[in-house]
Amino acid sequence: MTDLSKYYAPDDVKRWAIIALFVGGIGSIAVLGTALFFPDYREQALRSWLLGFIFWGGIAIGSIGVLLLQYLTGGAWGVVSRRVLEAGARTLPILFILFVPMMIGVATASVYNWTHLSAATDEAMRHRGWYMTSWGWIFRSVLYFVLFGVMVWYLDRASRDQDASTTAEGAAENLIKASRFSGPTMVIFSLVVSFAAVDWVMMLDPHFFSTIFGMLFIAGWALSCFCFTVLVLAALSDKAPFNQVLGKRHFHDLGKLMLALVMVWTYFNFSQFLIIWSGNIPEETVWFLTRMKGVWGWVGAALIFFHFAFPFLVLLHQDFKRRARWLATLAIFILVMRVVDMLYLIGPNPRISDPHAVHGTFIVSPLDLVGPLAVGGIWLWFFFMQLAKRPVVPVNDPFLQPAIEHGRGH
Repeated sequence: MTDLSKYYAPDDVKRWAIIALFVGGIGSIAVLGTALFFPDYREQALRSWLLGFIFWGGIAIGSIGVLLLQYLTGGAWGVVSRRVLEAGARTLPILFILFVPMMIGVATASVYNWTHLSAATDEAMRHRGWYMTSWGWIFRSVLYFVLFGVMVWYLDRASRDQDASTTAEGAAENLIKASRFSGPTMVIFSLVVSFAAVDWVMMLDPHFFSTIFGMLFIAGWALSCFCFTVLVLAALSDKAPFNQVLGKRHFHDLGKLMLALVMVWTYFNFSQFLIIWSGNIPEETVWFLTRMKGVWGWVGAALIFFHFAFPFLVLLHQDFKRRARWLATLAIFILVMRVVDMLYLIGPNPRISDPHAVHGTFIVSPLDLVGPLAVGGIWLWFFFMQLAKRPVVPVNDPFLQPAIEHGRGH
């Protein structure tokens, strides 16, 4: 039986967890304290919290999807990064706790504009009926977490059973179970993410509608997950046990996946714009008109150049993708642009306190910086603690040794 004690994360991970908890705790007190004690700023505080939740929650939920993808497709990149993905997926409990302020905000009609609209005077509210009610929204959100939780529980159980396997046959059997589970579950996962994206983000504007909106988040959250995974692996690549596992070709493979998802994210965004703009339906085009005026127009242009064009051109270079530190630096840059993208989707939507914001008012609060730091600190603390609980390498996986050899190849 393999000695698992040699394959745990270095002590640096626990130190990072303490730092993250400190930052997250201070930030959470600032944002949630503002929402609790300053009613005039409550909506802005909750919107900033939502910004942080959608970004960091995207990495956690994206980890579930990428883990399913890895079990379906195989590949050396997935074997060496699996435990990072599993740790990200196992943050689901803390993610639900971080979502509680949003449920309270919806129950008290403090964050979404539609909670102040009446079915008697608003045609969209009348047609959507019970679906666009506070308790309907909360029920669906809880259901999403339950479904995600079932996925995480099954995949985590397969991983733990593989670690406990005493024979190669037993380890392979658990891998087969996880692979068979991942096929149909990937379809369910995509549907749940699409519905969650509509409820949590698109419904900020109750009159906007896009059938491709969920795909933006499937691609975007997967990209966030890959960037975060590269960052973690690069930080640990020179420390045991990863210094005996990771090779240049692993980062090259992850870089190619980042490149693919940068292009897919761009394709979905352009497709949404092209279809809605050519359809010229007022309820849909106004969403883009809002984001094409003033400062928001410059933010949209920045996303085109720095979320797509710059990473695309850089990731085309093979040698760049083979250098862990370089790739990690670009991953940080893309993650920053992911926050900007979430702000671009959330910020210009109509507000309860300022309904004229729908016409393009540029509103960015200092809380929009504190919110992601607050949620991120708490989430990272839990992530690092999860990463430290289990061996960071699936030592009993029958494909581990071939994966290591692949990474060292030329």
